[in-house]
Amino acid sequence: MKKVKEIMSTNCIFCTPLENVFEAAVKMKESNADAVLIVENDQLAGIITDRDLVTKGIAEKRPGSTKITDVMNGDVVTITPDASAEDAAEMLAAHHIHHLPVVEDGKVVGIITERCFT
Repeated sequence: MKKVKEIMSTNCIFCTPLENVFEAAVKMKESNADAVLIVENDQLAGIITDRDLVTKGIAEKRPGSTKITDVMNGDVVTITPDASAEDAAEMLAAHHIHHLPVVEDGKVVGIITERCFT
């Protein structure tokens, strides 16, 4: 049985809560990513996805200078690198999410997405 650390991506994109949604969108575009992890003092504070930018940003008529904290999801489901890949798949399905940050000792070490299982 594979472990999360064997299939996770370590190519994570980060912002701080001090950045705005425009800066997050630029980082997504430049890295061809669909999510940015929000980290403060080396701790995961939230996540913002391309869908968040559309539904909570553009659709809510928020300008590009809107703070990330106004749009991000701060209630983030996480998993550890030593958990099984099966557990990760079950968590993605159970929580209806597409991005599962991998956290070890409070620090982000990777991310699991549905693409990790193909």
